[in-house]
Amino acid sequence: MTVLEQHGAYAPTPPPSWRPRTAPAPLLPDAEPHRVLGVERADGGPAPDGGLLLRLYESMVRGRRYNEQATALTKQGRLAVYPSSTGQEACQVAAALALREDDWLFPSYRDTLAAVARGLDPVQVLSLLRGDWHHGYDTRATRVAPLCTPLATQLPHAVGLARAAQLRGDEVAALALVGDGGTSEGDFHEALNFAAVWHAPVVVLVQNNGFAISVPLAKQTAAPSLAHKAVGYGMPGRLVDGNDAAAVHGVLTDALDRARRGDGPTLVEAVTYRLEAHTNADDATRYRTEAEIAAWRAHDPIALLEDELRQRELLDDAEAERVASAAERQAAELRERMNQDPEPDPMELFGHVFGERTPQLRAQAEQLRAELTAESAHAAPGDAHRGAHGGREAR
Repeated sequence: MTVLEQHGAYAPTPPPSWRPRTAPAPLLPDAEPHRVLGVERADGGPAPDGGLLLRLYESMVRGRRYNEQATALTKQGRLAVYPSSTGQEACQVAAALALREDDWLFPSYRDTLAAVARGLDPVQVLSLLRGDWHHGYDTRATRVAPLCTPLATQLPHAVGLARAAQLRGDEVAALALVGDGGTSEGDFHEALNFAAVWHAPVVVLVQNNGFAISVPLAKQTAAPSLAHKAVGYGMPGRLVDGNDAAAVHGVLTDALDRARRGDGPTLVEAVTYRLEAHTNADDATRYRTEAEIAAWRAHDPIALLEDELRQRELLDDAEAERVASAAERQAAELRERMNQDPEPDPMELFGHVFGERTPQLRAQAEQLRAELTAESAHAAPGDAHRGAHGGREAR
């Protein structure tokens, strides 16, 4: 007698009528990345707003110069590392400009331009990469989360904040930025799964620049596109040309509006390319060719937008020079301010560890305070102020 023949044994029966929880067809992304610039509008619809295009252009030109200056600062020892986003300016600037004032931005370590375009102090944005303080700016006041170095860990944070806003009835959306490498992390899966189940007002923008450091996308996933992953979670997936600033802005604006209306999350894949190395410590020649880079330079996001503006007579040489000069002034100010040595207070080591300091932290803080006071008393008269307030002698 087999187990299945025993009295009371489980007897398999045909499955009941099954239906998908969510109709998959409306969730599928387009077969080709959505484009706006240089595309004839067959439906006769309106052209992208000229004022918006000019704002995108100016921020992208300033962003590229910012990338160049920050990269130079690493060579001068003013930054420990800098992950350039040259070539990805359209994604980051469009993301920042698509947000409303009350919305939240959750950037990754490469998304410095998004933070600056959101209105943050350009120097404060670099604080983390400088090794100074935690991340340099007030997260609550700016509604910009810290630039996140661990891959994809900002995504569950974004979903959690969006869920909290949903429960409180706040008309707020969260926009989280991540690279294609981050989609291979468990945090990506967990965040999107919860976002869909909770119908949370969050948008995840994947900047697919082709490589997770040196690992090409083909070695990370066999999916038709990263946007197709949305279907498995039960949310719409959108595929967009990440070098078309107008297209990225339009897709993100629609997704954020959808989130605020209570229609749930969206996964957006922006197909773009990192023209520079992963960071200043990377040798990109080991995993990609100059021919590949040249092909993407021909699809430069700033050049695409400039062509559109000139064709519509919204930009001339004088205006382009004004924008370039403004970008150069920002770079000069960044260079000057970054050449000033910060004087951190060692007592700040004990801040932002716990909401209320533990007895151990209080004891350690008092011990350090006593050491700093003693050091200040023995310092030369000209160095007394620096020693007492945590200058180089007190580090």
